[in-house]
Amino acid sequence: MDKPFEIKINEDSRVPKYKQIVDSIVNDISRGKLLVGEKIPSINELSESCYLSRDTVEKAYRQLKEQKAIVSVKGKGFYTAKTDLISKVNVFFMINKLSNYKMMIYNSFVKSLGSDALVTLSVYHCEESIFIKTLEKNLGAFDYYVIMPHFKSQDSKHISTTMPVKLAIDKVPKDKLVILDNSKIDIAGNFAAVYQDFKEDIYEALQEGLERLKNYDKLVLVYPDKLVYPYPKRIVHGFQKFCAEFNFEFEVLDQIYDHMDLDSKDAFIIIEENDLVNLVRQVRKKNLVLGTDIGIISYNDTPLKDLLGINVVSTDFQAMGDQAAYLVLNNKKNQVKNVFNYIERNSI
Repeated sequence: MDKPFEIKINEDSRVPKYKQIVDSIVNDISRGKLLVGEKIPSINELSESCYLSRDTVEKAYRQLKEQKAIVSVKGKGFYTAKTDLISKVNVFFMINKLSNYKMMIYNSFVKSLGSDALVTLSVYHCEESIFIKTLEKNLGAFDYYVIMPHFKSQDSKHISTTMPVKLAIDKVPKDKLVILDNSKIDIAGNFAAVYQDFKEDIYEALQEGLERLKNYDKLVLVYPDKLVYPYPKRIVHGFQKFCAEFNFEFEVLDQIYDHMDLDSKDAFIIIEENDLVNLVRQVRKKNLVLGTDIGIISYNDTPLKDLLGINVVSTDFQAMGDQAAYLVLNNKKNQVKNVFNYIERNSI
């Protein structure tokens, strides 16, 4: 090597030494201190010069290779390789599930960032262990970490976070952290966020449809209690708050059952699309008039619901992605409540 190669190891830091190696090399590449194609020390050389075990250096190099920050050439050694780190903003984007809604956020985020950014998508399926392992593996390798925190308990109930999750997120530097969708994580520090307020959002949106809802005798929220990807219980709390304040008789069901006894002048607020399809099918089969005999408001908008004339209460997924991209591009630390709307159509 033509110039000295330096790795700074902080012996007092709680960050594992292999992570310090990874962070140091990634940062040197991103700042142009290490050029693309430049040779770096071998595992044995770095182990000896930094007084580290060979296993520690080997683990660091393995992670760097997985991140494609370095490559190994047989018989020659290790070379820097990640050219995109030099000129682009690198973002690690973690979502809890692959759904149309989540992908709308992701796609608008990527589009708003433009060509000067690279976004790596990771899905953790509401699983605490997958989330923690994935996040810790990628700490130090990206400029920003955009995280949607939604998890499930052992009995498939929605939880916003757990203590191990909070500890994992807390390792992300706050100036690199953007929390999306769910802000109930109890993390200290000045970080960016674009979030839904699940309780107040549905409470306020239903008020926009109040005059039409007054035509119905009873409101029924269909809230799936146990799902692979559960919904926040705060939706139920907001619905109950609305019904209590405006004196509606109400009920909460966990699903739309087959062959239900549908009473005229019931209005349903539906969370899951399968329940929406089942209810519309039964309304049609019984020759009831949607929007007169039976009312329906669906949760989260889609083009199909627009086509079918279904009223919705919905956050603006595109706006969430756009706002998150704005915070990243401008290095802002604002915490912004996302837009949530009641959209009037023909089903109430």
